[in-house]
Amino acid sequence: MIAHDLPRPRRSRGAEPDVALVLSGGNALGAYLAGAYEVLHDRGIRPSRIVGASAGALTAALIAGNAPEDRLPRLRQFWAEATQHTATSPTQMLKPRQVYNGLHAVLALLWGRPTIYRHRIPGLWSALPWVPNDLSLFDHAPLRATLERLVDFRRLNEGETRIVVGCIDVESGEEVYFDNRRDTITADHLLASTAIMPAFPPVEIDGRLLCDAGYTINLPLDPIFAAEPEGDLTCIAVDLFALPAPRPASLDAVLERANDLIFASASRRAISALRREYGLRQELRPDGPAVTLLHIAYQAGPDELAAKSFDFSPSSIRDRWDAGLRDMAAGLSRLDHAPADGGRFVYLPPEPHAAMALPGTEPAPVG
Repeated sequence: MIAHDLPRPRRSRGAEPDVALVLSGGNALGAYLAGAYEVLHDRGIRPSRIVGASAGALTAALIAGNAPEDRLPRLRQFWAEATQHTATSPTQMLKPRQVYNGLHAVLALLWGRPTIYRHRIPGLWSALPWVPNDLSLFDHAPLRATLERLVDFRRLNEGETRIVVGCIDVESGEEVYFDNRRDTITADHLLASTAIMPAFPPVEIDGRLLCDAGYTINLPLDPIFAAEPEGDLTCIAVDLFALPAPRPASLDAVLERANDLIFASASRRAISALRREYGLRQELRPDGPAVTLLHIAYQAGPDELAAKSFDFSPSSIRDRWDAGLRDMAAGLSRLDHAPADGGRFVYLPPEPHAAMALPGTEPAPVG
């Protein structure tokens, strides 16, 4: 279902294009997804399909598992409860803000987040030789209670929005997707999708041990493009890790860059494969259904640290939500002004920019 003001793919054939939304994982970075969705919601854009992994799967469930008028309130409630309710950062100067963010990440690791995860026993202590083995540092049972309170799973499974949740089979390494048109999605499926090892324990479903898909395909585009669309398609992909970034200038920046490369590189390979595939389809059937892929990505500011995925500070959650608002609005504008003749596959990449530069810092070039 789609509102009349959504930009059409470049090769529209008269009918409104289908709209799919793909959401990546990133733990505390997921507030960016909520901000991006707010723009779609306010413009009346209702994706018919949502594919999510990890934080993206949680966001998809909060959307599909609630009535349209309740979706934004539920997203706000989820992130309000996830936020560490300390003081908002009193400064936007770089070094003090980095210290502020770092302290909140340490607090989240030391004390957990009551609505998402708590410490697990023996957890880290299992590294000692006389302590029984364990599989993770944290227990995400609190997240189950939160999901059962904020998501109507009957609506999620029986509603008009098709939702697909991505996981990885721990033993085989294969991607596993649960589709509410074929499977009954429960809180267990969402816990499995968020089980980034070794932070959270894998979840067994139907005899398969499953974990977060982030290490192999953090932006799960495959379910959208596994079969050729029957008609024109607009796919909006929201990524929590950007591939381009400034040169790192510290050990923490090197660690952050390594983390981003791990989670963002698979997206680049998947999109490159789509471009090659549709190049062949263009040659074989130039009048076939057209696809426009709008890709937006969270570009962390200079205050973000390697532990940013565990930074639930009020200022960081707010900044990420606001960045999602800004980037989605800009992305839809680019989609609206795309040239009319773009062939069967048009890719609109994230716009490189100096992300959320803080006062007193020089914007760093990206690219």
